[in-house]
Amino acid sequence: MAQYLGTTPGTVSRALNNHPAISDAMKQKVHALADKMHYKRNQIASSLRLGKSYTIGVLIPSADINFFGSVVHGIESVANENGYRTLLFQTNESYKSEMDGLEALLSAHVDGVLVSIAKETVDYSHFTAARDIGMPLVFFDRAKEGLDISCVVIDDFNGAFLATEHLIEQGYERIAHIGGQQHIKAFNDRFNGYKAALKKYKLPFKKSWLYDGDVSIAAGKEAINYFFKQREVPDAVFAVEDYSALGAIKELKSRKISVPDEFGVFGFANELFAEHLTPSLSSVDQQTVVMGKEAMSLLLSVIDAKKGQPAYKSVILNPVLYKRESSQRKSNHKRR
Repeated sequence: MAQYLGTTPGTVSRALNNHPAISDAMKQKVHALADKMHYKRNQIASSLRLGKSYTIGVLIPSADINFFGSVVHGIESVANENGYRTLLFQTNESYKSEMDGLEALLSAHVDGVLVSIAKETVDYSHFTAARDIGMPLVFFDRAKEGLDISCVVIDDFNGAFLATEHLIEQGYERIAHIGGQQHIKAFNDRFNGYKAALKKYKLPFKKSWLYDGDVSIAAGKEAINYFFKQREVPDAVFAVEDYSALGAIKELKSRKISVPDEFGVFGFANELFAEHLTPSLSSVDQQTVVMGKEAMSLLLSVIDAKKGQPAYKSVILNPVLYKRESSQRKSNHKRR
């Protein structure tokens, strides 16, 4: 191209990059010739020269859950605006896959990694090792405290508190909880929010009304079967997420128990299916797209920090309640 235009390769390079030192006339000539010759920029070579790949790695527990797809949508919108591409790795909730995925992303020379921690993970040394070599990291949704790694999360405690409070206001007095793995901070915070609401309204908290699930439809079904074997049967349940809540509704319907008149159900995550169930599922919305945008923006600030990893920052988003049919009792049942 330089030979054809009678100039230097450096001038052509600067013109292609719209350098201000190159005249508009020369830029037009270079770009026109580039189009004619079907020139494509060598991204790998550019990355090596600039020391940046303009690629972000994203580790998610599951691509089957709409929640994570929605967060990734938010991530990619901010990434694209800033000239970044994303590499997505699904861990399938596996600790080993999470380690393998992080290693693969590091080998791909990504500029930073966004992570939602797998359910199996209880050892976080792979993240601290990546942090210690200077790899920019940000957790989203599922984070781990004490690692000095920034995060973007929903206020899980308050979301659970508000969901349980809503059930109480609807007149339910024996409220059970389908939980998740308690080493995951989000699930533990939701459990504590549930307990706090019961305490505020002086309602009983019973271990027989707790069921440790695994975030699945099957867990919701099993939980209802377990609750109905107890001496005192609950009249509502707050589930740690929507899949367990869906399983609970399915099992209640198979038992011919009316939801919400006889039994109330509230979930968490506001999955796409929630509003399309019969009855529609009340749930806590986690502002997924906003979460993705905030996580990507925070990661960009880590990448752009001039002196390594900046100070730890935690962004906490407010939960939004969607009160649907599964928890909306008739007025004569409501708490006075």
